[in-house]
Amino acid sequence: MSTENIEQEAREAMVQQRQQEEHLQQSMLSRSEAEVNTPPGSHTAEEARELMIEQRQQEEQLQQSMLSRSAAEVGLSNAQPSQD
Repeated sequence: MSTENIEQEAREAMVQQRQQEEHLQQSMLSRSEAEVNTPPGSHTAEEARELMIEQRQQEEQLQQSMLSRSAAEVGLSNAQPSQD
């Protein structure tokens, strides 16, 4: 695999991660707005807390996945001599 291919895959992975993070932020914002607009005393507050925990866990998994991919790509690029 050439350096250009590795760099392209890294760029694509970064774009995908950025899109996932933007989607997660938009989702959290929408849920926060919905919670603000919901009357107090409803079950929504507890559901919102549970969703926030779930989202935080997903975000941590996404970050770990990105770190693993980056480490693997760096390992691949270090193991293969440059063909420049």
